[in-house]
Amino acid sequence: MATKPRTIASLVAVLAVAVSAVGCASAAEPTASAPLAADTIVLDVRTPEEFAGGHLEGAELRDVSSGELAAALPEMDPDAAYLVYCRSGSRAAQAEALMEQAGFDDVTNLGSLDQAAAATGLPIVQP
Repeated sequence: MATKPRTIASLVAVLAVAVSAVGCASAAEPTASAPLAADTIVLDVRTPEEFAGGHLEGAELRDVSSGELAAALPEMDPDAAYLVYCRSGSRAAQAEALMEQAGFDDVTNLGSLDQAAAATGLPIVQP
């Protein structure tokens, strides 16, 4: 009988991890098996030096730290879907908040370059 509580506790732990992993995935996020829509714009919000070191194919560079993204917002289409990434996801979160404050409704933080590549299926362009 002593093993039953441990077995139940183990099952509960496994189920909790599985449920939390499913909860992290969003149906709105693109996957490698689902091509990007034509009106989807991929934004790299890192520095030009980071971008030159490797970026997603077709990504537009809008450095959030230098103010380039904020300056470009008036010329950007607020009705388009934007997928934003950086080195770790932190600057992408800043960009997402900035864009949402400016009236952009469809902005998704993909996290890091590698996470963005996995989510979109886009190749990383290397120098």
